[in-house]
Amino acid sequence: MNAPAITELPVVVIGAGPAGLAAAAHLTERGIEPLALEAGAAAGAAVREWSHVRLFSTWGELTDPAAEKLLAPTGWTKPDATTYPTGGDWAEQYLQPLADVLRERVRFGATVTGVSRAGRDRIVDADRESQPFVVHVTYADGREERLFARAVIDASGTWTTPSPAGASGLPALGERAAADRITYRVPDLKDPAVRARYAGKRTAVIGSGASAFTALATLADIAKDDPGTRAVWILRRGLSGSTFGGGEADQLPARGALGLAAKAAVDNGYADAVTGFRTEAIERDGEGRLVLAGEDGHRLEPVDEVIVLTGLRPDLSFLSELRLGLDERLQAPVELAPLIDPNQHSCGTVYPHGHRELSHPEPGVYLVGMKSYGRAPTFLALTGYEQVRSVTAAIAGDLESADRVELTLPETGVCGGAGLFDDPAAGQADGGGCCAPAPALVQIGVGAPTATEVGAPAVTAVDVAPAGGCCGS
Repeated sequence: MNAPAITELPVVVIGAGPAGLAAAAHLTERGIEPLALEAGAAAGAAVREWSHVRLFSTWGELTDPAAEKLLAPTGWTKPDATTYPTGGDWAEQYLQPLADVLRERVRFGATVTGVSRAGRDRIVDADRESQPFVVHVTYADGREERLFARAVIDASGTWTTPSPAGASGLPALGERAAADRITYRVPDLKDPAVRARYAGKRTAVIGSGASAFTALATLADIAKDDPGTRAVWILRRGLSGSTFGGGEADQLPARGALGLAAKAAVDNGYADAVTGFRTEAIERDGEGRLVLAGEDGHRLEPVDEVIVLTGLRPDLSFLSELRLGLDERLQAPVELAPLIDPNQHSCGTVYPHGHRELSHPEPGVYLVGMKSYGRAPTFLALTGYEQVRSVTAAIAGDLESADRVELTLPETGVCGGAGLFDDPAAGQADGGGCCAPAPALVQIGVGAPTATEVGAPAVTAVDVAPAGGCCGS
């Protein structure tokens, strides 16, 4: 029996989250058989892990047009486009119904362990592009399978690989040993058991993005009922007017409100901000509490818990036999990286992009969705939906449609990433610091001690950075 032609093989989609399921819907619409492989037990498995978090995009920005067409015959009704769902709402009311209508085109409990060209490792040139892709899969019951595909769309996201507390990008010394007191997710403080872990405790929150804002705001809510609850917000940079994002100027109002809620947590005295601190080690004191030590030798007061929210990064291990063209800093496709580099762009200045920016030296393989951004922050669902529309058109050979990329992203206040905001001097109000300021504890708002009590400038508004000056001054 002759092997099927490559064009008769399915397109394997890795991941059944928002981008992966949208890709499967677009492929189906074009008459191309998709096969979505999801490591989790249900659609949107990663989304379900933050089911308690409310999105800052509305329903109107969270569903894909091709997916809606597939869902329409089932009687599915799109939720109110002006409302903001939680992650759980998104999974249950949209992602799972979409997976259900795709039926056998989605497999759960299927972990992709490797992707290559059939009979060709990454070294071999001969006849390479005429070979199908081979995808190795391990199922939840331990069974292994080898699948063949005409193309591979990796929409597996970055959720499973959070960045560590260590400022160098590596785990801090002692970080793994302290794992019982550290979480890399925004905790669900509505869960009584989780709430008990943080109520009445001193918690360090490391990070400067929307997730850190969420954690600070929710810890402040606990502190209103339990005055013993305290947050210590650890930043590698200084405080500035951009620290809390776009605020009322953010074109995504819910995201702006999130930053304002975090600002209120600090202003109202529920959190202290430690600036210019780069974590090198996490140690235990005599009582089992955690002490964070900085690269310059500074040590912070002990905390009971640590919430590390320093970003996410792509897992590229199972793609090692493919010839990928990735930016050396962001780990995003080389043509896309300059468009999303947080050193150069805010989210509102990301240019429209599609299959050409997402392509690699290995034809037929695409990284889409969160994974396409590598380590760059603040990815929006709308971006992923337009990416997969363009990519699937390219796979179908419809280059006219694939090249007609239309993407309008709302402007944001700030999209801070590791490159831009790891420099504490970048947050200085005068913009002229010649070196990173020494770590400073900044207590703001209600009940803040005087400067002499904390050994650091006491400021009354977060758009004033702590004094630091140049080295030796």
